[in-house]
Amino acid sequence: MSLTAAAVAVMISSAVPEVGVPATAPSPDTTAAVTVAQQDVAATSETTPATAAVPAPVTAPSAAPQEGASDTAAESEIIVMPRKPPPPGDPLERINEKSFAATQAVDSAVIEPVAKIYNKGLPRPVRQGLRNFFSNLTEPVVFVAYLLELKPGKAAETVGRFAINTTMGVGGLVDVAKRKPFHLPYRPNGLANVLGYYGVGPGPYFYLPIVGPTTLRDIIGDTVDRALLPAVVGSPFNKPEVVIPSSILSQLGERAAFDEQRSKIRDQDNPYAYYRELYLNQRKAEIDALHGRAAPAVDAVYGPGMRTAGGRKNAAEEPASPNAPAPAGQPAAPVTPAPTITPEPVQP
Repeated sequence: MSLTAAAVAVMISSAVPEVGVPATAPSPDTTAAVTVAQQDVAATSETTPATAAVPAPVTAPSAAPQEGASDTAAESEIIVMPRKPPPPGDPLERINEKSFAATQAVDSAVIEPVAKIYNKGLPRPVRQGLRNFFSNLTEPVVFVAYLLELKPGKAAETVGRFAINTTMGVGGLVDVAKRKPFHLPYRPNGLANVLGYYGVGPGPYFYLPIVGPTTLRDIIGDTVDRALLPAVVGSPFNKPEVVIPSSILSQLGERAAFDEQRSKIRDQDNPYAYYRELYLNQRKAEIDALHGRAAPAVDAVYGPGMRTAGGRKNAAEEPASPNAPAPAGQPAAPVTPAPTITPEPVQP
């Protein structure tokens, strides 16, 4: 046993007396041994620094990420994107798009097949004759519109057209007035054009079932135009058994005449927006023409209530343009320069 261990043992034995044995003073030899042991312990504590027991920091165990947890968290995130505002002039774009889609679905399922039967079942002269007849019925409205626009010359031409086509044209079935020697072409007009002529804006754009593309200004003007003929002429144009079939036949003829253009519209990336721009551009061109301003040529747009009835023909009914591509196997026709569009002089 080492000296240090012996000294500790002596200290313990001396500090705790045995039971039943009286404590006695330590002997000189014991005192000397204890002193030596204390010095030995002090020397040891100087050379070996005491280290306090410091508890290790307790850290919470980190849960290992489960496979697919990050993907699930990413999928559960909801990203709120700001809604794209509607374009100017079309505040009800979302509603109009739904109406357009529903109308196109009905057109594809019902109206288009009937229009194709109409085109194939009736000869071209008969189809054009019916369109001329319904156009001739709108001449009184055109006459009033030109008077309201303070264009008596155009109003007089309209009266002449109506008289010539009603008599010589067999009730308007043949448009004699546009040919030689009269040269009086059909010029669509109405209250909507009168409002636009005096600066009334088109207002919001709508696409309505049955009515089709229109604006607030146009739907007001067209409603008045349709009510004018029955109110002024009276019977038989105020009887439902005449008005309803004639309206259906008129719109069917227009739909059949613009069948190719409808197919072109459906092939666009955004048919609704394309159709809307066609309509608004055409209406602007018609208003500009009333002021004698030249406007770029625009495609005619079919739509219920459109003022193009009888004014234009279907592409299949028109002679081929000299600049049109030649059919396969035939030499191409020489290209002629496009005519310059000049404003029509405004007659007083």
